[in-house]
Amino acid sequence: MIYIIRNDREYGPYAEDVVAKYVEDGKLLMHDKARDAVTGERGTVARFLASRGFRPEVRAHGTLREQLRAIGTGFIFPRQAMANRRWRDDTRLLILAVAGLSPSVLLMFPIGGYLVFYAVSLYFAVIWGMFFYYFFRTRQVRIVTTARLFFLTQLIVFLIFSELNNLNFFYFFTKMPFPASVIGYVLGVGVTEEFVKMLPLLALARRAKEPILPQTLVYYGLMSGIAFGVFEGVQYQVTVNARADYASAFFLNIARLTSFPFLHALWGGICGYFVGFANLYPRYKKSLYVLALAIPAALHGLYDTFASVMYVVSLGIAFVSVLALTTYLNNGNCFRDRLRH
Repeated sequence: MIYIIRNDREYGPYAEDVVAKYVEDGKLLMHDKARDAVTGERGTVARFLASRGFRPEVRAHGTLREQLRAIGTGFIFPRQAMANRRWRDDTRLLILAVAGLSPSVLLMFPIGGYLVFYAVSLYFAVIWGMFFYYFFRTRQVRIVTTARLFFLTQLIVFLIFSELNNLNFFYFFTKMPFPASVIGYVLGVGVTEEFVKMLPLLALARRAKEPILPQTLVYYGLMSGIAFGVFEGVQYQVTVNARADYASAFFLNIARLTSFPFLHALWGGICGYFVGFANLYPRYKKSLYVLALAIPAALHGLYDTFASVMYVVSLGIAFVSVLALTTYLNNGNCFRDRLRH
């Protein structure tokens, strides 16, 4: 006698010939879990039947044509369900379609040069945006607002890095040897680039019609960082990467579209966290705004400094950035209580 186990529930016990009949009828599977009613030993239906001399074969449901007829055209080609547009309710598949088919759609357009790099970078930005929307969205997050902030960030980046960034004289120190270069990368590169990502968040908070949750601004900060990463990625692809050998250029292109935008997003998210609290607790606005700029700028600057000196340190800073944002989010309630009192 055999017990059949399905979904952690036992059925039976059944005689071996009955179990074999169920297998032939397709009601039981040979790899279904089972238990011997006498010894309590566990195994599969196939094992217990074989030990008792049973070799059941599943009886096919007619010919191929008969099987297809039994399945029915309504399930093979569900025209009615498509006509009723029920597929719109499955947003997961639609998101996957956007992620998977967008590059194929781009092949239809006669684009080249700079636009190719921008289109590919924009594609990866959308992929990152989907991740961030899934993990960090709140009731206040809006797709339209996300798109506006994304392109506003890119506009600000374009304006500032059209020579205005050279007004920050700390950039001069980036040309000096380590450790003097730390000054240039933190106060020059870090402060300038993180301030660029901070501006859209300040504009968003100022125009808000209700108090914005810190996690909402973390999400928008992530998107601002991705927008910056897209711009920077394109700039590197048409300048630095274009002069590299094929293998190096290929790897750098991938990195500039994946890891590096992710780092910019992390630092933008940290900025958004403190900007969010600054607008909820205006008594601490000055200090929180300073932290919103100083912490990402320091992480950014140190990462860039060691990237050409000792890259393993830069990787450590990247992990610290992930850990910092995660910890900030987990300690949000405690931080809120501290600012209230």
